[in-house]
Amino acid sequence: MRKRKRLRKRLMRQIFRAQETELTEHAVYSKLAQWTREDKNKKVLENISNDEKRHALFWEKYTQQKAKAKPFKIFFHTLIAKLLGFTFSVKLMEKGEEAAQVNYGQIAKEIPEAKVIGKEEDEHEKQLLGLLDEEKLKYVGSMVLGVNDALVELTGALAGLTLALQNSRLIAMIGLITGIAASLSMGASEYLSTKAEGQAKDPIKASVYTGSMYIVTVILLIIPYYIFANIYLALVITLSIAILIILFFTFYISVAQDLPFKKRFLEMAGISLGVSFLTFGIGYLVRNFLGIEV
Repeated sequence: MRKRKRLRKRLMRQIFRAQETELTEHAVYSKLAQWTREDKNKKVLENISNDEKRHALFWEKYTQQKAKAKPFKIFFHTLIAKLLGFTFSVKLMEKGEEAAQVNYGQIAKEIPEAKVIGKEEDEHEKQLLGLLDEEKLKYVGSMVLGVNDALVELTGALAGLTLALQNSRLIAMIGLITGIAASLSMGASEYLSTKAEGQAKDPIKASVYTGSMYIVTVILLIIPYYIFANIYLALVITLSIAILIILFFTFYISVAQDLPFKKRFLEMAGISLGVSFLTFGIGYLVRNFLGIEV
């Protein structure tokens, strides 16, 4: 009897947690629906918001308690939507819900209707999310191209220059000039490539996304060389920044496009670091065999 009472208490805590989560997500989706300008996205978000509210009211019948939405979570996801796009925010919300999802199967042993809600959470909302369409996602390929090229080329170049030149400000200056030239080249190449392939993307926008992501990555990578006089410390910090950029961008892509995270992150990090170590060795050979001292 005591064991059943403990189980019942634990079950009610799960149900109240579900009620609180659904109410919070109802508020977030409602805010996102108000902010989006696209009618199609607005309808999708309103439908999801209504579903979450219906689920919260269902759980309230069993808890007999009034739950409150979590203000921080509402603020966080609406801020993410402003910075990184509605689709990313919504999909991140869903992944967070999956990670902390209540065990509907266990609740269903006591409340059979929970199985239906669990199925709706798993299928219906994913179907709605699949309808989301946002301009930013059309140009993800262009953004990836800009970031990937900048990471591989600049981390490699900076590693080689570090050992060859031995002067942090000079390395930063050469890196910046090289990066700006490469970003313009990449933007132009993306424009011609997009136009030639006749894709649905606007060639000008594609080139701007590629070039701008390239130059932003370049600036982040060379900053340590302007701050620190110790070239080896600057290189270590630059490589750390490169890993953080890869981590963030891989996470963004994996969430926005439902792609595996770990494999893509390890692959990109391995390529960038591998090229850096290789060019570091080339810089050593250049400095010693050509006898260049700066």
